[in-house]
This record gives sequence, C-alpha cells and structure tokens, in this order.
Amino acid sequence: MAARRKSTMTTAHKRALAEGRELGRAVRKYLDALHQNRPRRGRKRTTESIKRRLDTIAKQLTDASPLQRLQLVQERMDLKAELEQLGAKVDLSALERDFAQVARDYSERKGISYAAWRELGVPADVLKRAGIGRSN
Repeated sequence: MAARRKSTMTTAHKRALAEGRELGRAVRKYLDALHQNRPRRGRKRTTESIKRRLDTIAKQLTDASPLQRLQLVQERMDLKAELEQLGAKVDLSALERDFAQVARDYSERKGISYAAWRELGVPADVLKRAGIGRSN
C-alpha cells in the first residue's frame, strides 16, 4: 500500500481564502451595524422620558417586594444602557464605504441578489455605489 501524499494548498488558493475572509468581514460588520441601528417600532424614547422613568423606578424601589425590586433593578439597568446609547452617535460612513468596496464581489461569489440586500435593510444608494443593480 502506497503512502498517501499530503496535499498542500497553493499560494493562490490561500490568497483566495484570505480575500474571501476579508470580504465577509466587511459585509458582516456593516450588516451588524445596520441591524443594531435599525429604526424601532413605536414612539421614540427621549432622554427626558428615560430619566422620568428612572426617577419613578427609584421611588418604587423603596416599597417594592423582593421580586418587584428584582424586575425594577433590571429595568433600571436596561434604561441606563439605553440612555448611554442615545448619547452615542453612530457613524456608519466608514463601514458603508468598506461595504461598498467589497459588496459586488461578495454578491457574485455567494450569489446574493439585490432584493436580498434590500430585504436586510441595505439602502439602495449604498448598493448603487457598490455596483449592485436590480438585475444582479
């Protein structure tokens, strides 16, 4: 029985794999940012409304049962985190630029259509900059 020859990847294959990882990384970062910053349903919360609710929670904590206190403490933590995020302005421009540079190649490699990108919330103007049209 002959010994099996160990197969090695060619430099071109390694380069193609690395390029695919880079494309995927740029696409994933942009889609994650879009998802985290998508508009929410319902009335928009303001800094003032969150602070009013935090004041109400502080008052309710004094007379709350242990189970109610647990729920109020969690709500307070969630509201404080939301308050921090309201103050942070998200700048998608760098991620958008990186996405636009790689999206066409990524779409061709993976067979992703214009409609699929749009359904995920990618704006039409970003797809246009990427060179992805309705016919893709």
